[in-house]
Amino acid sequence: MNDCTILSQDVTPQCPIRSVLARIADKWSVLVLYMLQQHEVIRFKELQRAIPDISQKMLTVTLRTLEEDGLVIRKVYAEVPPRVEYSLTQRAHSLLPHLNALIGWAKENMEDIVRDRKTKNI
Repeated sequence: MNDCTILSQDVTPQCPIRSVLARIADKWSVLVLYMLQQHEVIRFKELQRAIPDISQKMLTVTLRTLEEDGLVIRKVYAEVPPRVEYSLTQRAHSLLPHLNALIGWAKENMEDIVRDRKTKNI
């Protein structure tokens, strides 16, 4: 059986679900999507200022990956200087309730997790 809808098969390297989850759950994607949901449209530099610890290269790579996965729209204007704007797709909007639930869970458990890390010296 090669159906990845069974949980035990979702974690196999051949399963596309694993690849999708890995792309969404990387270090920056959730944060970039979260910041994009705060604005209908945002320019690259504004987004970079909103996430000060992300490098220009990493933000570029993350936005390209999210665009490839159909989560971000990149609109380039033929102006001098060039203007590029980013916004979320319908697919991204369907993902937001799940991301917001995860962010909510992290906020609710943050203090306990930080305390446990200190206790265990991690």
